[in-house]
Amino acid sequence: MSDHLIVIPVFNEAPSLEGVVSRARRHGAVLVVDDGSTDGSGAVASAAGADVLRRDRRRGKGEALRCGFREALDRGVDRVVTLDGDGQHDPDDVPRMLKAAAAAPDALVIGGRLGAGTADGVIPADRLAALRVAGFFINWLTGAFVADTQSGFRVYPVGLLRAIEPRRGGFVLETELLVRAAAAGWRLVEVSVTAVPVSGRPSRFRPMRDGIAVGAYLARHILPRWGRELLGVAAALGRPFSAERQRARHRAQLDLAAPHCHNPAAWAVATGVVELTRIGLSWRDWWRHPRGRCLRLAAAATAATPFVLLLALSQILRSQRGLDRLTAFTRRVYAQERLAPLLAEREAGRARARRESSW
Repeated sequence: MSDHLIVIPVFNEAPSLEGVVSRARRHGAVLVVDDGSTDGSGAVASAAGADVLRRDRRRGKGEALRCGFREALDRGVDRVVTLDGDGQHDPDDVPRMLKAAAAAPDALVIGGRLGAGTADGVIPADRLAALRVAGFFINWLTGAFVADTQSGFRVYPVGLLRAIEPRRGGFVLETELLVRAAAAGWRLVEVSVTAVPVSGRPSRFRPMRDGIAVGAYLARHILPRWGRELLGVAAALGRPFSAERQRARHRAQLDLAAPHCHNPAAWAVATGVVELTRIGLSWRDWWRHPRGRCLRLAAAATAATPFVLLLALSQILRSQRGLDRLTAFTRRVYAQERLAPLLAEREAGRARARRESSW
């Protein structure tokens, strides 16, 4: 028995499905979850050699994936590979995904299509904008850099699926699994995969409808995160006034002001200089710390979100005329590549602190 199962959720993908299934079967057993298709997708998949679970009516991608996950758990496999049936994922990338999963058994592996500009001209610009916005906030929430957070090409360890039962539907489910997996201590590992142009039909992902659904889910996590971050800001601003810091500051004040003990004015100036310098240095260190720098990027991105919605609406109303502004704005404000090194630096600092505390 194979140690993995390839799950393909589909809705009316008959034109592309035979090729996807045939190529996927080279790399393992294939289960197609037919989400109420009306074009014979299930029959096409079965003829191509896949096992097929047919649903009586359409319930959405999230429910189709949950159905596939349950079947995989019942079969006792170690990993579940998911990919889309419209041909946008290259099944020949499955071995590289599985290799990465074997090297990182504690990770959810994501097939990223956004590396080195490979998505340009393949993924529509409005969808790329939605991906950037969602990706930025998911990276900030999880502390991991994943460029293509909305990719459905993934490898899930069954341990993760047993520990985290997804509750969301539609395209939100894949975002939910990233956020909850990271919160539960699973790593997120991205592997670059081929971005395949899909012709003949538009993507099932609608940047406004599905983007807003993903955004609403993320907002439920972003708001509590901001509450914790603001408490952290208050603690950082108040840290110079802690008893320990005050004692150190008072010692420095006495050392510097001692020569001026017979001149009250000079003594007061020396004391004030030490006080303000020490407080300023403490606040400067916090401002320059990776956490503070991440916070500034996240604050700008959060404040800019209403403008993204306005630009997206303008694009819909004015056809292509608003496109360049939306693309440029999201690329600048939601730049995951600017956030990534700060997340890595912050995690490295946490790792050092854990090692030092264990000595």
